Amino acid sequence: MESADLINISRSSISRPKGTQNLPLDSVRLSVHQRAQTTARAGTDPTNLPDGQHRRVILHSDMNHFYAAVECLRRPEVRNRPMVVGGDEELRHGIVLAKNPLANKLGITTAMTLVEARQRCPELVVVPPDHQRYQHYSRKAREIYYRFTDLVEPFGLDEAWLDVSGCTLLQGQNRGDRAKGFHQNPHDHFQYGQQIADQISQCVKQELGLTVSIGVSWNKVFAKFGSDYKKPNAITLITPDNYRDLVWSAPVSTLLYVGRATQRKLNTLGIYTIGDLARADTALVQGCLGKMGITLQTFARGQDSTPLRPLNPERLRADHDVKSVGSGLTTAHDICDEHEARMLIHILSQSVAQRLREQGLRARTVCIQVRDQTDLARYVRQQTLPAPSNITSEIANAAIALLLQNESLDGSRPLRSLTVRATNLISVLEPLQLDIFGDESKRQEMERLDASIDALRRRFGNKCVRRGVELGDEKLKRPER
Repeated sequence: MESADLINISRSSISRPKGTQNLPLDSVRLSVHQRAQTTARAGTDPTNLPDGQHRRVILHSDMNHFYAAVECLRRPEVRNRPMVVGGDEELRHGIVLAKNPLANKLGITTAMTLVEARQRCPELVVVPPDHQRYQHYSRKAREIYYRFTDLVEPFGLDEAWLDVSGCTLLQGQNRGDRAKGFHQNPHDHFQYGQQIADQISQCVKQELGLTVSIGVSWNKVFAKFGSDYKKPNAITLITPDNYRDLVWSAPVSTLLYVGRATQRKLNTLGIYTIGDLARADTALVQGCLGKMGITLQTFARGQDSTPLRPLNPERLRADHDVKSVGSGLTTAHDICDEHEARMLIHILSQSVAQRLREQGLRARTVCIQVRDQTDLARYVRQQTLPAPSNITSEIANAAIALLLQNESLDGSRPLRSLTVRATNLISVLEPLQLDIFGDESKRQEMERLDASIDALRRRFGNKCVRRGVELGDEKLKRPER
């Protein structure tokens, strides 16, 4: 691949990555507005393209064995040994969060318990997670993505979608395709997308010491499939010519958003592959899965035209609307009585309410998720509040009421974990209907109290002020925020 055929869409303030010094000096970084205009002229709407020649070019980048790879950089002595990143077994968080290739070859999988992992590999090395370090590498990887496009949507710390449609348009124009009719070869834009993916892969490896697998396609779903198709350190093209061979032959469980429960339902309909789902009767799929069935079938057929929701480069996180705010905790020992349950509910509710206030939100609905120790089964219950609220005591009282309605808390059914979640959110700027029969002055006092506690905690830390109900077992500690 010749350097003249490559293009680096970058900020002038960012130094050129190693190996790309010979790229054209007039490389530019298209703005969202410019790219939207050029992409529209190329006709990116899949439903309007002639002969199904899809013009969008979407990449999905997945950093291989991310947590484990970062730890191997930090601890060279474990690179050639089976190693996993695992939780705290004393606090019953003892599961595999990530594994290196050697552990993977031994059949160790993510979410496997550490006990089972050690049974498969007695010499297994277990490393505790370091989330701050992982966030650092995640930010560095996204900075590399920004050199090529400003349309970046993160999907967790180690994955991201990139819309490089405008970059491939510029590639074609630089090669003189404008004069002879842009992209006469319907596969040019995917080849340019592959070249951009190759550049990204090289930059990540040279600058961070990590590897990525990248899928290239015309939609987010197939791009994600491509990044999972071949690992590690691989680039896979999913095009209108090969998706029936590569995608449709794969198990339906490999399609994005198809979990175990959905897979079981589809299997009862005789749907075992993605191709089966694509060819299935739409009414049958909808009858089984509802609206989600139509969405999944659209994904399977390659008809997804969902745009990327770009990352805000100043905040380095997705510019998504907040749908819910929650906190959960798996406790160091089972919750068997009401006192401990109330204590944990208040700790979780404090975290939820404080985050609501920080984001200028109120919740109309409070949910709890309960997981018992007997069979690890979980269920969710929810309740609509009399008025939208971000007051700690109101959220906690609603959550406690839900728990007491569903649990006896007499020791007969120990609880392993609890989660409190606030949903159906509105802005604090929205007007509220006051309750003329309620005590609004007391609510205002509680809001002022919460605001004072928030100010103290911002200045002196979360432990500077604690509610009396939170004093007790230190192992029921405040969840990480």
